[in-house]
Formats: sequence, structure tokens, C-alpha cells
Amino acid sequence: MYLEKINSPQDIKGFNAEQRKALAQEMRDAMLKRASVHGGHFGPDFGIVEAVIALHTVFDSPRDKFVFDISHQAYPHKMLTGRRDAYLYEEHYDDVSGYTNPAESEHDMFNVGHTSTSISLATGLAKARDLKGDKENIIAIIGDGSMSGGEALEGLDTAGEMDTNLIILFNDNDQSIAEVHGGMYKGFRELRETKGKSERNLFKAMGLDYRFVEAGNDAEALIAALEEVRDIDHPVVVHIVTQKGKGYKFAEENKEDWHFHMPFDIETGEVKQEMTDPYAQQTAATFLRLAQEDEKFIAISAATPSSMGLTPELRKQLGSHYIDVGIAEEQAVAMASGLARNGAHPVFGDFSSFFQRTYDQLSQDVCVNNSPATFLVFWASMYGMNDVTHLGFYDIPMMSNIPNLVYLAPTSPEEYQAMLEWSVKQEKYPVAIRVPHMMIGSSSRAVRKNYDELNKYEVVRQGSRVAILGLGSFYNLAEEAAAKLQEQGITATLINPLFITGQDEVLLESLKADHDLVVTLEDGVLDGGFGEKIARFYGTDEMKVLNFGLQKKFYDRYDYAKLAEENHLTAGQIAADVMKVLG
Repeated sequence: MYLEKINSPQDIKGFNAEQRKALAQEMRDAMLKRASVHGGHFGPDFGIVEAVIALHTVFDSPRDKFVFDISHQAYPHKMLTGRRDAYLYEEHYDDVSGYTNPAESEHDMFNVGHTSTSISLATGLAKARDLKGDKENIIAIIGDGSMSGGEALEGLDTAGEMDTNLIILFNDNDQSIAEVHGGMYKGFRELRETKGKSERNLFKAMGLDYRFVEAGNDAEALIAALEEVRDIDHPVVVHIVTQKGKGYKFAEENKEDWHFHMPFDIETGEVKQEMTDPYAQQTAATFLRLAQEDEKFIAISAATPSSMGLTPELRKQLGSHYIDVGIAEEQAVAMASGLARNGAHPVFGDFSSFFQRTYDQLSQDVCVNNSPATFLVFWASMYGMNDVTHLGFYDIPMMSNIPNLVYLAPTSPEEYQAMLEWSVKQEKYPVAIRVPHMMIGSSSRAVRKNYDELNKYEVVRQGSRVAILGLGSFYNLAEEAAAKLQEQGITATLINPLFITGQDEVLLESLKADHDLVVTLEDGVLDGGFGEKIARFYGTDEMKVLNFGLQKKFYDRYDYAKLAEENHLTAGQIAADVMKVLG
């Protein structure tokens, strides 16, 4: 066995072709077993094994610097750079993150988890190298639909006039997370079909040199191509054609489902424990109905249709009422504004972490123009993704402070449904909906159907002394804390704020008459958040305010229960803190 003896890339420098082929198989076997137990990104890593072996054979990392775009393809790289145990032995599976991480290894240049950034980052590395008079190679590795992101094109544009060493390895597997979308992919298809000879060449149009390697899963062909461009004195794109999911039948046949996969049975490919988001399924079902009822309705995805529960079959059923713009969140938001301004009823849904890329479009293209588009923010929760590059709980400070935007926080599937129905039909406001996290279930409480009266909170239960505002997904936590207080003889007022973007000043003012303390609970960071707005309202009064949420910091692969305890986000801790303030 070769893999278990590899401590650094130097250990494979002397391998021959047969040894490299055997190593590639061992790497796939290790990743297959690990993924079947641990889950993780699958198809991207299986497709790039030979390319990573070739890169580390030809170049001298970490002197030569690799930048992996989005890091979906970094598992094989980690296996060859001192982290093999995390892929060989189950007790070490959690020793590494799912993305490149400089804290893990000197062979990782950046902590990267968002798409289309590698070329831009590489241009910066190359310019800094030149300023210092160094000579190392700079290599950006990009694929999986990432070329459709605007930053990738901006990076190419800059690279095209850099008269210096910069190597861009374009891993073309004709696939994004789902299928690829965008006119450029027609050009890439022509390049594949003509073995790189088509005149329709985006890279040459950007001023870049270009090489084509049809056998992208042949380490020997790749080594030969990379040897030609090593130490090159100008920017070059090496376009390689690979097979996503290569080496595992089910991943080869169903590339979308196997982009990322939960633990599964190796023999059958069946998931060991299905994880479905009921809110995604609810969204998809609503979209199908709206497409039949409203000729102006359209759903927009930025390469993440699964966030809205849109399987390939459901996307087909939506037909012209669905568009995927590729990995281009900014385009999705701006296009939604254009659709709304011309009378359509657009809804763009995505994971909260990726909405971070759209601030300018939300502010300028949508809200300055008051375009009545709808935005669905999924997994905006401390109970969502917990890798540092995919944290989804920074959305409230970012979005709730944009003028004209109405940001809603439903507390149940029934409330989410009512808000979605209202938002799509109304034509007054840009609306975002913070979709509850998947653990939030149904409620028997009556649900408001119309939200035209902005910033009108709902008093669910009237009490005294203490008022608890449980925002969105944390309303249930508010109920639990209130129950703990009841045990102490305190009947707290329970309030469902509904609106993140404004205060119900009449209600807040009325609390002064018979309340001593207002408590806010939000599933996000406190700085710039919902609770601080309530505290500011009472800033000159005697009313005390307690804000519960997360500290403003970056968290990585945290334990959900432990993080809740550290931030006093359990019912018992909240009740205890309240009693301490009340004396």
C-alpha cells in the first residue's frame, strides 16, 4: 500500500506510471470508505484524483502555491500533504475540515469555501511574488461550474494582462453542483468536441495562453502537460476534461445527487439516514402550484436548486417558470429586480451563507429601486452548516439594515407558507423571508395572512414583569424559557415579532406600563442584530433589556449543544439570567 506511507508530496516524486495508477485507486478506495461513514463532498474529489497526483508530481508545494477554488476538490490534495490519516482511519475522520485550511497545513494557502475565488486569489499571490522578486509557480485550480461566477471572470480579466507566471487549471467535468448553466458552457462544450481547437475560446479572448488535455483522468497525460507550463513566463489556462464521480458507479450515473452525500451503503449506494429539509419540500410544492396559478411567477436558482427542494424532475415540471443562472448569486438578485420591475413575480432562494455575496445587489439593484422581489434565505441558523466558510447566521445584521427591505421571520411551516403566499402576490416591497431551520415543526397558533401592516408584532400570551421576544426559529426557545420562568412564579409575556427590519413602537411603548425587563432571542450574531434595535428603543428609559444570541466571531465545526450553552441559549440559562436581573 502506497498511501499509508505518504507524509508529503516529496514521497510521490519518484513514482512511475504504475505506482501512480495504484496510488489513485488507493485514494479513491479511502475516500469511498470515509464518505460512506462520514459523508462529505464526493463527486468533485473523485474526479480530480489524477490531476492532484500530477500537480504534486510536477510542482513543489508549498514553495509552488496551489489555490483550490471552493475546496470541493481538495480531499486528494490533503491526502498527499500529511493528512492521509484523516482519510484512512475512522478515528481520525474529523481531524480535518472539508475545505483547504492554512491552520492544518502549509500546503493550503487559503481557507476557502465559496466559489469562483481561486483565480482572483492567485493573481494576488502572483503579483506579490513578483514584487518580492521570487520565482515560484502560482496555480489556481477551478472547476465544478465555478467559471460561471462573476469573480472568476474578473480574475481572468486581470490575469489576461499580467505578464508573469500564472497557471490556471480548468477542471472541466461539464457539471456544476447540478447541471451547468450559461452561454460560456456552450463554448466549453465546443472546446471539448474540437479537442481545444474551436475559435470560440473564452480564455484566449481574455488574453490568456491555452492548452487542452482531453484525458484529464490520465495522470501521465496531465504530467506531460504540466511539465510544459511549469515556470512559464506568462498566464496560461490548462483545460482538462475529467469525469465527476469517477470510479464509483452511482456517482458517475447521478452526478447531482453525489456532489455531496450523506453516509451510505457502498454496495447499494443507499443513504443510511436520510436528511430532508421539510421547508425545502414545502417550498418546491408551493412553487409548482404557483407556476400553475400565476403566469408571471418564476423561481430563480444560483446553482443550488436543492436548497428549495427542486429535484431535476420538479425543475422540468416548472418549465419556463424556473431559471438557473449558474453559480452567480449577484446575477440572480439583480435579475430578480429586473423581473419584478417588469411585472413578474420572482422568487430567489439560496443558502444564507451565499446571500453574503449579494449585499450590493440587494441594496442597489433591488432596494434602492424598491423592486417587489422575494428572497428566501435557507439555513440561516446556528443549527445549519457549521464549517467556518459556510456559517449562515450573519444575515440579520447584513440584511435587516438595508432600507426598504422587509425581512420576515416565520416561526412555523404554517407561518412560512402565509408569508410566502403574501410576498409573491404583493407588489409594494422587496421581501426576504428567513426560512426556519428544519427542526422547527408545526404550530396550532393562528397565522396572520396579510403583512401589509409593517412591523406589527404578535402578542401570543399576555403576562407581566418580563416580555420575551422570540424571533423566528427561536420562538420555540422563548416558549421553553417562559415555561421555566413560570416555575419561578413569573408569567412572561410572549411575543412573536414576525418582522426583523422594524420595531412595533406602539407595542414596545406599552410594555413600559407593567414590565421591568424585555428579553430578545435571535438565532444569529448579536452585533447589529434584532436585539440591539430593541435595546436602542429603550435606551433612555428605565426598562432593562437582555439580548440573547451569538457572539460576533468565526466558528468552525462547532458542537451545536456546546455552542448554545456557551452563549446561554438554553431555556434554563435564559430563565436563570432573567431571575438574576430581576433580583
